[in-house]
Amino acid sequence: MCTKIPICKEEYEKNIAETREQRMGWWREARFGMFIHYGLYSTKGTHEWAMAYENYTQEEYREFLKNMTFDASMPEKWVRTAKKAGMKYIVLTTRHHEGFSLWDSKANPYNSVNCGPGVDIVRLFVDACRKEGIRIGFYFSLMDWIHPDAWKCAVDAQARLRFTEYLQGMLKELMTQYGEIDILWYDISRPMVSWEGWDSLRMNQMVRELQPDIIINNRSKLEEDFGTPEEKIDAEKGDWEACMTFNGISWGYIDSDSCVPYSYNAHEIIRMLCKVTAEGGNLLLNVGPKPDGSLPDEVMRPLGTVGAWLAKNGSAVYGRKKPTVVYRTNGLCSATQDGNKVYLWNWIWPKEKELRLGGFMTVLKQVKVLGTEIQVEFDQNEHYIRLKNLSEKNRDPLLSITVFELEFEEEPEYARAFLYPQLHLGKVYTDKIRELRDKLKEKEI
Repeated sequence: MCTKIPICKEEYEKNIAETREQRMGWWREARFGMFIHYGLYSTKGTHEWAMAYENYTQEEYREFLKNMTFDASMPEKWVRTAKKAGMKYIVLTTRHHEGFSLWDSKANPYNSVNCGPGVDIVRLFVDACRKEGIRIGFYFSLMDWIHPDAWKCAVDAQARLRFTEYLQGMLKELMTQYGEIDILWYDISRPMVSWEGWDSLRMNQMVRELQPDIIINNRSKLEEDFGTPEEKIDAEKGDWEACMTFNGISWGYIDSDSCVPYSYNAHEIIRMLCKVTAEGGNLLLNVGPKPDGSLPDEVMRPLGTVGAWLAKNGSAVYGRKKPTVVYRTNGLCSATQDGNKVYLWNWIWPKEKELRLGGFMTVLKQVKVLGTEIQVEFDQNEHYIRLKNLSEKNRDPLLSITVFELEFEEEPEYARAFLYPQLHLGKVYTDKIRELRDKLKEKEI
């Protein structure tokens, strides 16, 4: 399927490493994206793994096609919702493990044009993203529950050849029929256990030949461009993205009324954004549309509120930020960082109208309420910074999560609770404390 003779793994990895900075630039600044799980499982409404978990035969499962009442106007609504929420990219499940494709595929006739709704959902999605300036991602399952070689490939060399050619045929369609694609998001490399078994070197080289600027995740058993911790915010070496369901139960649609108690609210989403940003990652937050493609009710209000909050406080999230050395400056706040600026996310408003921040060993220049020009009074000594006279009128009116922008004279040095060597394996900071004291005295003169 690849038109060139595949190069060796070492040469391939060298080549993609040389372009990674350029290709990953937009993604590292985006921070926040939407995952969309839509497929035949959406009509069943009991989980995206319903076909396997509930042991449906293929014939029984195909009966759900009659309930796939997809409305062609919905992709535009997906994209507008994501954009309003402050999301910069969207990843759509072009095919899930059930083997049903959402595009006009010659390689796989079992698709949304030939069956069910009779429309090319991927085309509608791509067009909607381009209209709104949202980056485009394609999720693509390697595991398949219906192809006759999808399990034989683990034990039969000819079956493996047929199945990998089948996958590469579908991928070639996705990489050639829809213009420039920004992300390829592989999933579930079963039953084979190695990149050799999946022919990933040939497969991904073909993808990159067709889409030179694409970024690829690490689920085809090659490291590629970014990691994908699932249902947890767990920093990985290099670039990474935490993918999270909206309810901790299912990626696909399940009953909205029953889902409400389990679903994230705006506060929880913003806390996730803070944590991924502080640790140098991205957040890919999932929604599972209903059978007609409409977004479930329980996601709409939280996403709208998050977007409104980000419209004011986005500087604390977006941008090519390194993992921060500052995260917990006291028990009421967390932090993200961008060079000499620290963004202090205040979760609980202090009743005494001041915040005491320990751990900084760099001179503070000024403090503002983020998104405004309002200056905040402060004083600083060698042990702590104190933000003073915090006015109730500057408290965030939307969610009561106020972000303070602390600008230091240089990139801050920080050690949490540095007066307590027990927390630093016995290390003391006497010289740094003395140095800070001297600089503060010089500033007073």
